[in-house]
Amino acid sequence: MRLISAPVGTSEKVGHIGWQAPSYGVTLKTRTCVASRQGVVSRAGMGGGVVERPTLPGLTPNKEQQRKRPPIYKVLLHNDDYNKREYVVQVLLKVVEGYTVEDALNVMQEAHIHGMAVVIECSQEKAEETCEGIRNSGLLCTIEPR
Repeated sequence: MRLISAPVGTSEKVGHIGWQAPSYGVTLKTRTCVASRQGVVSRAGMGGGVVERPTLPGLTPNKEQQRKRPPIYKVLLHNDDYNKREYVVQVLLKVVEGYTVEDALNVMQEAHIHGMAVVIECSQEKAEETCEGIRNSGLLCTIEPR
């Protein structure tokens, strides 16, 4: 959309400044006009009209502006009968960034009691990296979408 302004009484081709839009073939003699793909709308005097933003069929402005977020994955630690609880806590502290001893103890205890516990929820790449680190230490681990 273009805003076109020129002194009243002039009639020039639209290029730099002017009133005759070549694609519409309309000559206007007002102070200000707005040229859009849908036509030329004039505003005379101090007041003015509201020009609606053109939309394409089937698209809304929100869908155009929204960026799709990457999917979130859960890293699940499964209970096993082979590894000691202290070892599981050590592995979690070593592999998962930002984990405290209390976090690792809670996850280990939940996996021991319920058979499975959520270690972390993150992007797919980080989930695969974390799961691989846990598996390389001999623990049972899987990932799944949230």
